[in-house]
Amino acid sequence: MSKADYKNSQLYRIRHSTAHVMAQAMLERFPEAQIAIGPPIEDGFYYDFDLPRPINEEDLQWVENRMRDIIRGGYDFTEQEVTPDEARAFFKNQKYKIELINDLVAGRVDDMGNEIAQPAEKITFWTQDKFTDLCRGPHVKNTREINPDAVSITFKAPAGAYWRGDEDREQLTRIYGTAWETAEQLEEYLHLLEEAKRRDHRVIGEKLNLFTISPLVGKGLPLWKPYGAIMRDTLERWLRDKQLEHGYLPVVTPHIGKLDLYKTSGHYPYYKDSQYAPIQVDEEEFLLRPMNCPHHVMIYKSEMRSYRDLPLRLAEFGTVYRYEQSGELTGLTRVRGFTVDDAHLFVTPGQLLDEFKKVVSLIQSIFQSLGLTDFRARVGTRDPASDKYVGDDTLWQQATEAIIQACDEMGLNYNVEAGEAAFYGPKLDFIVRDVLKREWQLGTVQVDYNLPARFELEYVAEDNSRQRPIMIHRAPFGSMERFTGILIEHFAGAFPAWLSPVQAVIIPIADRHVDAAHSIAAQLRTHGLRVEVDSGKSRMQAKIREHRERLVPYLLIVGDRDIENGTVSVRLRTDEDLGALPLADFIQMAAGVVNSHSLELK
Repeated sequence: MSKADYKNSQLYRIRHSTAHVMAQAMLERFPEAQIAIGPPIEDGFYYDFDLPRPINEEDLQWVENRMRDIIRGGYDFTEQEVTPDEARAFFKNQKYKIELINDLVAGRVDDMGNEIAQPAEKITFWTQDKFTDLCRGPHVKNTREINPDAVSITFKAPAGAYWRGDEDREQLTRIYGTAWETAEQLEEYLHLLEEAKRRDHRVIGEKLNLFTISPLVGKGLPLWKPYGAIMRDTLERWLRDKQLEHGYLPVVTPHIGKLDLYKTSGHYPYYKDSQYAPIQVDEEEFLLRPMNCPHHVMIYKSEMRSYRDLPLRLAEFGTVYRYEQSGELTGLTRVRGFTVDDAHLFVTPGQLLDEFKKVVSLIQSIFQSLGLTDFRARVGTRDPASDKYVGDDTLWQQATEAIIQACDEMGLNYNVEAGEAAFYGPKLDFIVRDVLKREWQLGTVQVDYNLPARFELEYVAEDNSRQRPIMIHRAPFGSMERFTGILIEHFAGAFPAWLSPVQAVIIPIADRHVDAAHSIAAQLRTHGLRVEVDSGKSRMQAKIREHRERLVPYLLIVGDRDIENGTVSVRLRTDEDLGALPLADFIQMAAGVVNSHSLELK
């Protein structure tokens, strides 16, 4: 469901209304509490509170029970417009509401704290039972439209949240909840939450020894351990090979650049708050690279191009750095330094549609290979009420029409959402659902007329005139860190054999079989398999359990009979026993799986 469809749905109204019910129950439990904001979110809602004491499990259970009582009471949701002075008088003891009211009147924010530019002459209240909140709605007409058996406070350990997202402001207690139309939907969702905990990439990453985050290195700066680096490198090599097949040319650019570069591109003025402070060097200012595209633009501009040189496809796994607040950092999925599988295509107007469709086909094939087949496409366009976008309206229209035409010609299931464009152009995003039915925005393709204009790019056309190329920005994975974190959770660590850091472990039954195990390992490595030999002192069954828990695809047991017959006894991580196979047969089977990038073990 798109954001627009969700905001117009009954489920959205139910969740918005239930957030108010939770706030009422919390104020009854904590009469001295200060209330902040409580919006619906993708799979539920939350509300932020400034509480007089830490909240505990008993409090949360009381609040959840009280919410159900309020819902069963059958209270109408009523809307009322009041003057700013009346609003301030009503919320005189609620400092966060007073701040929001003042900002609403000044035209700085809406009632959820989002930036706007239109001052409010009236303030909207919504009331149910004895609780009134500052809110625009929408809500259900009556609490009876909320199913009390389909409501739950989901995260029993409340989260911390800074007021207005500002680390220098008060830290509030964020209580999450969810609401559905039926008890069965709630039960399924809660099951998925438990499954998400089991699949948490931070837990699996530690268990499989993939990555670590060191406080001394810094928050949001993951360190890849050997197994994680092997997995990441495998993904990169795979995509590099695909890109070479499609005519991409590799480039390498520095991790910093002069501040003027990003001022010219527009990234510094428009995203200044998400970038690190400039670095002073020899009376010049440099910036940790927030984007790769300006660097690729300068490679294009380093020589005069002809129409015969286009399309020019430049690709780089380029590391960029963005400032994220500490409270928002999460393992690999929200970091401060990450590597983008970036590419920028420089095309003529006549090449734009065909090249765009080729990029979309490449992204689709990548998702298909990884079993990410449940996705939708989103065309992000400008929000006409926002001033964050740059460029000529006509060029924006041309770029948007090209994206929509490509989607139509390829038969993509897509929706158009205003406000989802990049600041320099519209884009096509792929929203992928994983096995837990969570949506992730992954691959992206953007059409850009603005950067070529800002950097005055040219090519010599067939009639010898100087023309301006169009840029296509694309990143199938988006971020290697985030994508790897998503894959860890999607596969619960049981990666396809071709992606597993260790593809086979050879387990000698006794010490006298160790030499033979190493000989077999050497043969497997010549066929491209990543192999380890476990020659430790543990018993064979203990080794089998250990490597099954490590989710190694193939476990090969070697004993006297295997050495005599030239076989290996093969077990899968699923504990399926394939019995004794001739070594050549196993190599053919395993190498075939690995080289074909199959999702199946056999």
